[in-house]
Amino acid sequence: MQIHDDIFEWEGWGGLLRLASGRCRLRIFDLRKGAGVAHLKPIVVVIQDVPGSPMSIRSCTSHIATRVTQDFHIEPSRMLFVEYNPEVVYGANDQHVVPERIDCVDFTWHAGRALQPRWRPLESALLELVKGLLGADPTPL
Repeated sequence: MQIHDDIFEWEGWGGLLRLASGRCRLRIFDLRKGAGVAHLKPIVVVIQDVPGSPMSIRSCTSHIATRVTQDFHIEPSRMLFVEYNPEVVYGANDQHVVPERIDCVDFTWHAGRALQPRWRPLESALLELVKGLLGADPTPL
């Protein structure tokens, strides 16, 4: 069950200049609130770039994960953190395609902070689960 779907904004470390600040689409799903199998990581967090953000989710993923666990009181060991990038078609005749990409991001956690992000493809069962959660509206708000 989806428990959050909105634009998430984070502040960087640039003080008045707001360096490394940005925003992304943040969706949080709690698999415990629906019928089905028990999951070791029942909280699924999906982040996605939005147009106009000065920073990409890829460059700030550790900072975003840290803030999300703090702001939403999520235990990191019970969370599956996912970066979603929809298919992009471009070119004068739409001849170029960047395929959809869904990656899991694993972190080393220290003192409540996400460190050393490691991206990996989702296993097929988890990939299908995440695609099902994203449903028919994977585009930004």
